[in-house]
Amino acid sequence: MIRTFLFASALLLIAPASAQKRTSKNRRAKAAVEESRTTDSLRSVTAGQAAEIDSLRSLLFAAEHRSAEPEETIAEPAKMSPEDSIAYVQARLQPTKIASTFDTNGVAVIDTLGSGDPSVMVVLYTNNTWKYVRNRDAVKDPTVFDKYWDTSSLFPYREVGMNGIPNSVIIDLVDEHNCYHCPYKGKIHPRGKYGPRRNRQHQGVDLPLRTGDTIYAAFSGRVRISQYNRGGYGNLVIIRHDNGLETYYGHLSERLVEPNQWVEAGHVIGLGGSTGRSTGPHLHFETRYYGQSFDPERLIDFEKGYLCREMFLLKKSYFSIYSNAGQDFEDEIANEEQDKKEAAERAAMKYHKIRSGDTLGAIARKYGTTVNNICRLNGIKSTTVLRIGRTLRVR
Repeated sequence: MIRTFLFASALLLIAPASAQKRTSKNRRAKAAVEESRTTDSLRSVTAGQAAEIDSLRSLLFAAEHRSAEPEETIAEPAKMSPEDSIAYVQARLQPTKIASTFDTNGVAVIDTLGSGDPSVMVVLYTNNTWKYVRNRDAVKDPTVFDKYWDTSSLFPYREVGMNGIPNSVIIDLVDEHNCYHCPYKGKIHPRGKYGPRRNRQHQGVDLPLRTGDTIYAAFSGRVRISQYNRGGYGNLVIIRHDNGLETYYGHLSERLVEPNQWVEAGHVIGLGGSTGRSTGPHLHFETRYYGQSFDPERLIDFEKGYLCREMFLLKKSYFSIYSNAGQDFEDEIANEEQDKKEAAERAAMKYHKIRSGDTLGAIARKYGTTVNNICRLNGIKSTTVLRIGRTLRVR
C-alpha cells in the first residue's frame, strides 16, 4: 500500500503519454533539475527547498521505472507534463492561507449537477449558494477505504511498522475545489501542544472550548470510528481521508456521525465536551498517517482557522519518537496538578518596593525571612546597593 501510494503521488505529476515520449520528457525534466542546481538563480535555495527538489526527483525516477514494480497500481488521475510538474508541486508546497469552505450545515440541497469531470459534482443549496463536491464513488485511490479498514479498533495498522513508511511522501491536502474546514477555530492551550510532556505522550493538540461548541470535519472522507473510547479519548470520531491521512476528534459531548458515513469538509461531526480523561472542555485533535501521529500545526493555523498549504511533504522525521499508536491521557491530570501547584506558588510570592532607609536585614525581619533567601530569589549579593523604587521578591 505504501509503495503504491508513492507511485500514485508520482503519477499525479505526470500526464499519460506513450512510453517513449514519457521517458524522453522525464529525462529532459531530470536534466533540467540537475542544471538548475548549478545555476546562480538557485544558489540561494534554502535547505528545505533543496530537500523538496530531491524528493521530487526521486518521484520522477520512480515513475519512469514503475513498470518493474509489482502489478498493484492505480489509475493516473492527473494530466501534467514533466516539464511543469516540479515547478507546479513546488508552488503548491509553499506556505499559504486557505480559508474554510463556507458552512452549508442546516441548508437543504436543491439539486446535484455534473461538472464535466466525473470525480466532481456541483451541489445547489436552498440559500442560493453552490459548491463543488468530490464524487465519493470516484476518489483518488479507492483502496484507501478498503485496506486496514476497521470500525472498532482505533489502530488497525499494527502490521505497518515505521520501516514500512517512506522517508517522505507528498500528500494533496486540497484540490482546486478547496475541500477544507477548520475543525475548531481557537487558541491552543499552553500545555496542549503536540510533543512529549514529562516523558508522556501528547500526540495531538488541545483546543479549549465550551461544551456544545460545533466541531467540523477538517477534510472530506469516510468515518471509520464513532464510539465512546474508554482509553481516555471519551466520545471519539476518526475520519479517514482519500489522501491516506486520518483525523481524530476526542472528548466530544456528542457524536453526530456513524461509521462508514461519508462526510464533506465542514460537515458537523459532533459537539465539543469533556468526556473521557479530560480536565475541562476542549477538543483533542490529532493527525495521523498509517497510525503514526505528527503535529497538526504543520497543517493548520487553529487560531486564525487557515490551512497552511495546498500540498504537504510529510517526512518520517515529523513522527514523534513516542508515537506508538497510543495516547496517554494521564498527562492531562498531571498537567492540571502542575498548573495548580504553579498557581499556588505564584499566589505565595511576595514583593517589597524599596524605600529610603531600607536595608536587607530590615526587609528580611519584616517578612520573616533571611537576607540569604532574598539574595537568592533576586540574584543579588548582601553587599548590593539597594536602589529606591526597585522591587525585591521576598518570598
